[in-house]
Amino acid sequence: MNVGIIGCGLIGNKRAKSLGEHKLLAVADTNIDRAQQLAARHPGCAVSFDWQDIARHPDIDVVIVSTTNDTLSAATIASVESGKHVLVEKPAGRNVAELESALRAAKQSGKFVKVGFNHRFHPALCRAKEIFDSNTCGPLMYIRARYGHGGRLGMETEWRGNPAIAGGGEMLDQGVHLIDLARWFAGDFSDVAGHVWRYFWNWQVEDNGFAILRTPAGVTAMLHASCTEWKNLFSFEIFCRDAKLQIDGLGGSYGTEKLTLYKMLPQLGPPETTSWEWPFPDASWDLEMKYFIDCIEHARAPEGNLVDAVAAMRVVEALYANAECGMRNAE
Repeated sequence: MNVGIIGCGLIGNKRAKSLGEHKLLAVADTNIDRAQQLAARHPGCAVSFDWQDIARHPDIDVVIVSTTNDTLSAATIASVESGKHVLVEKPAGRNVAELESALRAAKQSGKFVKVGFNHRFHPALCRAKEIFDSNTCGPLMYIRARYGHGGRLGMETEWRGNPAIAGGGEMLDQGVHLIDLARWFAGDFSDVAGHVWRYFWNWQVEDNGFAILRTPAGVTAMLHASCTEWKNLFSFEIFCRDAKLQIDGLGGSYGTEKLTLYKMLPQLGPPETTSWEWPFPDASWDLEMKYFIDCIEHARAPEGNLVDAVAAMRVVEALYANAECGMRNAE
């Protein structure tokens, strides 16, 4: 397939590397030097500073949207209206209204939109989902998850700290991954409680988010997203009646990716323990792209789509509504 990329930063480059046999036909970025650097690695790739040139390109089949959050929804809408399938980075917009507009446009066009929830394609999480779906762990009781990094010098001046561009802070950035994964295992959440706060970074959004979510059946997810973690961390624990599944690390600075299955014994006490490790480079980007192309080729709607993004964003907006007063007091 012929692919176009809107947004040639870190994520745009990751997506370009995941294309495999598919051809990168054109790229766009407001930073034309950045676009030219990416295009130079793909013979015949055209360059533009206007993302609408990609959305309207007559020969492009799939558009990857990897811009700042304020452009994600508009670029998705323009691309599907021009007959393209779209892979748009999470959170796919700044708020529910933007996501619902993109969802309506996608439905009207008949084109598929995949949201960049690449964590669903990490091997430890894939294996955990297979074990969970085999119904050998007993009913799901609750989920506990943490995801965080320590930031970098000058981070408070970046676009992620500007609510007009980003739409929110850490709960919208890394937090949506935790929310999406929790929904992947537990289903939709009917009750949202929690707290977001700005503890350290001198910007206008939260640097920590804490959520307690509950499904209609009473399954609870306790989630913490942070950019004051100092030592990068990913931990996702799934507690079932008869077993626990624990995922630690995502590779790189987050540590070796590992899944541990703790199987309870009839007499309780120390559980039967089995572990798997994946000390390899992160292949989730490649696997997500391969999955999306396969969905397009077989006319099968992808999972991790705009419906999932809307559900995750509703949780984030509920947390922000609860925290408006507190955030003002923190200024």
